[in-house]
Amino acid sequence: MIAPSRMAMIAACALSLTAPAARALDLDNMSPAEQEAFGAAVRSYLLENPEVILEAVDVLEQQQAQADAARDDALVAANLQELQNDGYSWVGGNPEGDITLVEFMDYRCGYCRKAAPEIEALLAADDNIRFVIKEFPILGEASVLSSRFAIATRLVAGDDAYKDIHDTLIAFQGEPNEVAMRRMAEGLSLDADAIFAKMDAPEVTEQLQRTRRLAQTLSISGTPTFVLEQDMLRGYLPADQIQIMIEEIRAGRS
Repeated sequence: MIAPSRMAMIAACALSLTAPAARALDLDNMSPAEQEAFGAAVRSYLLENPEVILEAVDVLEQQQAQADAARDDALVAANLQELQNDGYSWVGGNPEGDITLVEFMDYRCGYCRKAAPEIEALLAADDNIRFVIKEFPILGEASVLSSRFAIATRLVAGDDAYKDIHDTLIAFQGEPNEVAMRRMAEGLSLDADAIFAKMDAPEVTEQLQRTRRLAQTLSISGTPTFVLEQDMLRGYLPADQIQIMIEEIRAGRS
């Protein structure tokens, strides 16, 4: 079965295929009989040669993909500083690396969880990648609570503690409530009371709001979304494919 979106595209292509001929023949000045004959001829041709419509759909989809990519490139270029050096997002991997990889993530996102160990392996294999985590909770109150907990941990206990909590949260299978998060903090010898006291602080809220505004500017509505240097990578992408793209970027610089 053809998807509705593709069906709509087929209809648009059919109209675009017939439009030049219609303009050349000046349908407005045709008699009703001539218009009917023209329509019947077009219909007959398309029924006998349906591949023409499918070829046009493929071309249109390619053009749309190119337009989307060009739009993403422009958005990333205009917001590169906020993406890579916002002054508050956690930076890991090699902070002085020659490649910057940014991830917009949500702790409750299944594909973020799937990507996490792959990204860790990528950073372990390539020690010249700078990795930036953007806390972007979009999957409900549990997501927001988790991000507030992670950000508060960083403000209270520093970058290493944040990474420990981040790794714990992304792998956690239960409900991220206060009891569970206190256990996480205590298990890592962190001051749970201080962290919870910080979770609703204005600076935590500001970080979340800034990241959300940036995501809206970039038309990011799902997680994970990666930005590799100036390339937007929407959705989950296996780390080996990201590594290939990194190698291509480096090769292009040499």
